[in-house]
Amino acid sequence: MDRPPAPDYAHRIAMYDMDRTITRAGTYSGFLMHVARRRQPWRLLLLPLVALAGLAYALRLIDRSRLKAINLRLLVGKRFRRSEIAPLAESYADKVVARGLHPAALDQIAADRAAGYRLLLATASFHLYVDAIARRLGIDDVLATRLDEPDGADHVHARLAGDNCYGEAKFARIGEWLADNDITREAAHIRAYSDHVSDRPMLHFADQAVATTPSRRLKKLAPTMGWQVVDWRQK
Repeated sequence: MDRPPAPDYAHRIAMYDMDRTITRAGTYSGFLMHVARRRQPWRLLLLPLVALAGLAYALRLIDRSRLKAINLRLLVGKRFRRSEIAPLAESYADKVVARGLHPAALDQIAADRAAGYRLLLATASFHLYVDAIARRLGIDDVLATRLDEPDGADHVHARLAGDNCYGEAKFARIGEWLADNDITREAAHIRAYSDHVSDRPMLHFADQAVATTPSRRLKKLAPTMGWQVVDWRQK
């Protein structure tokens, strides 16, 4: 699919993955370490348990969602106040934006914004800190992994609320977002950017798909799908 962004489209949307697409590296582990060091340094003693959870994931004994919840519980806590974590999310966002982004990704975001595209950030990382990064980038809308908040807006539990926003689950969230915003596929011109093959559903859905600094599997897949390949590390 490669429809030009003709002026008669009611909507122009640019969908971006975040980790290793806009950012140089993953942000999830960095956020957990940032919080642990500044809030409860003793939790760093639990890093061997974090490693064990990673091994369990590698052996397919637990899934990605369970891994993320376990690591959050170990390094941040079973239950915590959003108001306590929010300043740390802001300082982590400052750190990521200051030295953790691909300049070429920022250039593309600026170009899409100037061309009238609505910017959607769709990522498996937690809303808990992604929202702060998105604000600094001028992103219009965010789809990210939600955490459970059963006790009110200020209390967060170390467990996921719904699916990890990854792969097919991310694509389902995109469909819900389009419906919630009364955007039909026929009325929209969509660009999509990702580094990872797990975003194949999102890239296939787009009119213009770009494999950005792609993983090995996506780099192999992209030419067969007619997707553009760019290396945002080169700038």
